[in-house]
Amino acid sequence: MNIKEIHVHVIRSPLNKPFSTHLEVVKEREAIILELVEIDGCKGYGEVVAFSSPWYTEETIKTCLHALRDFLIPAILQKTINHPNDLEGLLAPIRGNRMAKAGLECAIWDLYAKMNNQPLYRLIGGTKQEVEAGVVIASTSLQDALSSIEKVYDQGYKRYKIKIHPSHDEELLAGIRTVYRDLPIMVDANSSYDINDMEQMRKLDLFNLMMIEQPFSHEDIVDHATLRKQINTPICLDESITSFSMAKSALYMQSCDILSIKLGRVGGLSEAIKIHNLCQDHSVPVWCGGMIEFGISKAFNLALASLPNFTLPGDFSSSTHYWERDIIMPGIKVQNGTIKLSNSPGIGFEIDEEALRLMGTKSEVYR
Repeated sequence: MNIKEIHVHVIRSPLNKPFSTHLEVVKEREAIILELVEIDGCKGYGEVVAFSSPWYTEETIKTCLHALRDFLIPAILQKTINHPNDLEGLLAPIRGNRMAKAGLECAIWDLYAKMNNQPLYRLIGGTKQEVEAGVVIASTSLQDALSSIEKVYDQGYKRYKIKIHPSHDEELLAGIRTVYRDLPIMVDANSSYDINDMEQMRKLDLFNLMMIEQPFSHEDIVDHATLRKQINTPICLDESITSFSMAKSALYMQSCDILSIKLGRVGGLSEAIKIHNLCQDHSVPVWCGGMIEFGISKAFNLALASLPNFTLPGDFSSSTHYWERDIIMPGIKVQNGTIKLSNSPGIGFEIDEEALRLMGTKSEVYR
């Protein structure tokens, strides 16, 4: 692959409904869409999933633009790339900036799959024709949570992720369980608890939860190991897993029962596959986490989730769950709790050029 030019599109769109956690309320989503053009005209697309402010990770849309313009794009232009794994060596001198790297690396993967006329999920060793979908319920009250569940219940989601906080966890879960006794529920704490909340966390065992995601600090794996011995609900690490190295440390410390893998957080598809393989070797199940993405990033997540050790439903919802209009065609659809994978080359979806233009706030070309 010889990259002739790279188009950088910054887009923005309001969400259908605010996404509320104790860390942030997201009403509008920015993203960076990368369009790579090979010398023969083939195009590959990637999506940078950083947020506008640094509430989830240190990276933001602005810092990613800086990293792309001044370091990452110059590192690959006018270079011959034989395989997407080559990017690890090309980008190694640039520390961190994982979300910016992931967007660029994913675009290379899409281009590589298209040039080989293969669907991405098959190219990386995926074994599933469809993946199980789980929805995120990010609400500020019990009434709002119940209303959100009711709206999507008929789509048959295999898992419902409820955002919780120590100030309302028992009340929220008890209210949901009163109405939906057998609903497959997991909870996401987004680091809102600490080791002093142990007694309160033991009470979560009463609600028959699939798991509790990231209860303690994003920088912690030690206290999570302690918590794991004190409660029955499985512990899942999310924000703590920023790389293969961190995943290896977490497994060594026995800090979790389950891992969530996010392409953007770990630096790209190649690193995510390495983490999947590590967890498979250690019999630790994984699932694919979401970032309130547009369709390009979701398409990569679907390909990733086709790997065999993704045995739990991921953060997959229909395109219309977050957006009035997505940037891929056709939109992603959940039917009976699953999403069928496309056998078209690359990520399996066409780009809605009109939507990309309408949502665009800035566009740059590098040659």
